[in-house]
Amino acid sequence: MSRTPQSEAQPQLIRALGRRDLVLLFVVAVFNLNVVPSIAANGGVTIWLWITSLLLFFWPQGIAVIELAHRYPGEGGVYLWAKEVFGDFHGFLSGWCYWTNNMLYVPTVMLYFVGVSVYVLGPGHQGLADNKLFASVASLSLLALLTLFNIWGLGVGKWINNLGAIGTFLAAGVLIGLGVVIWSHFGTSITAADFKIPPNPKFVLNSFGVICFGLVGLELASVMGDEIKDPQRTLPGAVALGGVLSGALYIGATLTLLIAIGKNVNVLQGIVQAVTQMAGQLGLSWIAVPFAFMLSLSIAGIGSAWMGGSARIPFVAGLDSYMPAWLGNVHPRYATPYAALIVQGIVSAGLVILNFVGAGVQETFQKLLSLAVVLQLVPFVYMFGALVKFAVTETKPHGQYGRGVMFAAGLSGLLTTILGIALVFFPAQQITSLWQYELWMVGGTVFFIGLAAFFFFVYGRRKATQGRPILAQDVNPELAHGTNRIP
Repeated sequence: MSRTPQSEAQPQLIRALGRRDLVLLFVVAVFNLNVVPSIAANGGVTIWLWITSLLLFFWPQGIAVIELAHRYPGEGGVYLWAKEVFGDFHGFLSGWCYWTNNMLYVPTVMLYFVGVSVYVLGPGHQGLADNKLFASVASLSLLALLTLFNIWGLGVGKWINNLGAIGTFLAAGVLIGLGVVIWSHFGTSITAADFKIPPNPKFVLNSFGVICFGLVGLELASVMGDEIKDPQRTLPGAVALGGVLSGALYIGATLTLLIAIGKNVNVLQGIVQAVTQMAGQLGLSWIAVPFAFMLSLSIAGIGSAWMGGSARIPFVAGLDSYMPAWLGNVHPRYATPYAALIVQGIVSAGLVILNFVGAGVQETFQKLLSLAVVLQLVPFVYMFGALVKFAVTETKPHGQYGRGVMFAAGLSGLLTTILGIALVFFPAQQITSLWQYELWMVGGTVFFIGLAAFFFFVYGRRKATQGRPILAQDVNPELAHGTNRIP
């Protein structure tokens, strides 16, 4: 087993996350209301996709996280796990895809924040979401604020995550509660036919990958493994509770959108539109503004959770010398990986600005989301592959689960993940140009994976050179050619 950066002189991080913090972190990271409208837009058949994904992807994910966190505790999560099980390059590729996915995902969160927050200003201000100057300033301001809070430390940043989780609970509760009242008073236009597979299912196929993407997040806390209080006891229960809550909220929110506005869902503002419409029917229009505020808080928590968690990947990679070493710098006062957080913020800011150039907002959102799905699911290929490897190669498993459970969970998760990656290459209904979409998807995937190989082998070669003994020819190259002339 190769030595990890955790076994060497690693900078000390503060253990600030308790069980309650972890449960709230899982909810705010896993249950992302911003992906629900784009999924619900494909109709009632997506409910079956949710249930399938919960059984074949989400349950195995929880087992994989608990098993791998037990075997390989420490900072780095998906990076550390793939490295220990499959080797250095696979570890770096897993961590790289996890990090760069968030470079694409965080800008979609900023877009969603802008689309929702304008409702806080009251009726008549919704058009501001289409104002590029307002949208860019609001997005970049939130991004800078979340970066600053995470640099101050998880002791501060976790409260943004926790407030985001509370906002998510309240927003989901209001949404689902209104849906139940509307259903009981007015019924619904949804019929059994809406839950059947449509004659042309190509748009639904994309939803399966997005659903798998929506269900990731249980691994996020393990990326911050050195910042969890008593992780061996705290993590398993938090994973189970956070997973059950998130799955129930997803299905409830999707059903409510279908009851409220059917398939004609705006992928950015669909949640607020549904609440506004249902509240109007019940004479409770005043709910729209506080609901938009709660949802905006939830979105800020989502951005903070993913930004703070994913920034630990380049931090650990910097310690391993596969990326510039300064990415492993820890703030002298706040004990946080501030260099990695700043880089994450700068790159995400650049992508936020690019979002306002070219295609329409909804199409841009969908393209960024689809490519993020591919990159996000790559680490899960390694996670589930590790379970299968343990089950097949170990005579007596020494982790949390037995051979049968690991093999079933690993194989189910692995096949589902590969299928989710493949299906997301089918365009969603918001896409107007098929060839441009496929060029974006194939080109983006090749670009990011190729860039990972470049970083690994450039810095990996330098690391190997630094690690081998210093030879005479390193000091005097002429000695390599057989000459003993003294310079």
